[in-house]
Amino acid sequence: MSDQLVSPPELEAENASLHARLAYLIEQAELNHSIMCRHQAFDLEIVGAGTFPELIGTIFRSLPAISNLDIVTLSLVDKEDDIHTVMDKLGVDFAAFPELIFVDSEHALGFVPARREALTGPPKPLLGPYVPGLHQDLFPGAPAGLQSIAQVPLLRNRRVIGSLNLGSTDAARFTPALGTDFVEHMASIIAICLENVISNEMLKYIGLTDSLTGVYNRRYIDRRLLEEIGRARRQAYRISCMYIDIDHFKTVNDSVGHQGGDEVLREVANRIKAELRISDALGRFGGEEFVVLLIDADLESATMVAQRIRASIANIPFELSSGELLPVSVSIGVATLDDFERDHAIEGVAQMLVAHADSALYQAKETGRNRVVSFDD
Repeated sequence: MSDQLVSPPELEAENASLHARLAYLIEQAELNHSIMCRHQAFDLEIVGAGTFPELIGTIFRSLPAISNLDIVTLSLVDKEDDIHTVMDKLGVDFAAFPELIFVDSEHALGFVPARREALTGPPKPLLGPYVPGLHQDLFPGAPAGLQSIAQVPLLRNRRVIGSLNLGSTDAARFTPALGTDFVEHMASIIAICLENVISNEMLKYIGLTDSLTGVYNRRYIDRRLLEEIGRARRQAYRISCMYIDIDHFKTVNDSVGHQGGDEVLREVANRIKAELRISDALGRFGGEEFVVLLIDADLESATMVAQRIRASIANIPFELSSGELLPVSVSIGVATLDDFERDHAIEGVAQMLVAHADSALYQAKETGRNRVVSFDD
C-alpha cells in the first residue's frame, strides 16, 4: 500500500491556514496581554487611592475604558446611612458621582447564596440580559441600547458590602454561560480597596468631630479656616466667624446634672446647624463654646444669622429627657475678614479673625448676655 501524495497546492493551502491560525493566536495573545496590563495598572491605581472620591472616581473613569463597557455603576450597602453621612460631612460631592448607589440592605441587591440548600455559599455574579423593570435602579442613566449586564457581589469576610454593576450594548457580552473568575477577582480587589478607604475616612471623620455633639472639633475648624482664607483670596469673597458661648452653663450643669448638660450641648448644636447653610461649618471648641465659619458672608449678613441663632435658642425652652423644661440662652460675637487682611499671612489672619469674634463675645457677655455683638475696629 503506497502513501497518499499531497499535491503542492494542498500543501500551500495547509501552510497558509497554519500561518493564519498562528497569526490569530499571536494576535489574541497580544490582545490578552494588553488587557492584562491595563487591568494590572487599574489595580495599582485603585490600591493607591487615598480617599473615597479618588477611589470611586477612578472606578467610574477607568474601568469602562479598559474593559470596553458602556456603563459601570457601584451599589454600596449602607444600612444606617453612616457612609453617606460621613462622606457628606467630609465634603464628598455626590452629584459628581451619579453612578454611585446606596442601598439599605444586601437583600436589596438580589443576590442568593451559591448553594441554596445549605444557604452558606457566597453569592455568585448575576449575568444576563438587561431588563429595565428589574435593573433600571442599578443603572441610573443607562445608555440607549443597553443589552446585557453583570452584577458582581463585593464580598468581605463572606459578607456582601455592595455590588459592581457592569453593562454593555453587546447582547453577547454577559451571558449566564460566561465564566466569572475574572470579574470576581476584579470585584474582590475593589471590595478590599473600598473597605480600607471607607474605614480610613471614618477614622478621619472621628478625628475631626466632637463625639458628644456630632459637630466638628477645633482641629477641623482651624484647618478649614486656613483653607477658606486661601480660597477667599483667590475668589474674592468674605469670611465671617461667630464665637458662641452658652450663658451660665455651670448653673445648667449644677441644676440638671452632667447628663442634662450634655443634652443641652447637643440641642444647642442642633439649633445652630438648623440656621446654617451647607457651605458653613460648625465646630465645638470645648466646654460650652462653639465657633461657626460663614463662607461668603459679610458682617451684616453674618450678624443677621447670629440673631436668628440666638432667638432660636432663647425663644423655645429645652425639653430634657427627664421631662424638665429648661430655658437656655447664648451670647454670640461676630467678626468678618476684611479686604486688607487678605494681604497678611494666612495663619495670622485666621488667628486674628477668631480673636476678633472672641473679643465681641466677651462684650456680649459683659453687657448682659443673650445678645449678639459685632466686632468693630
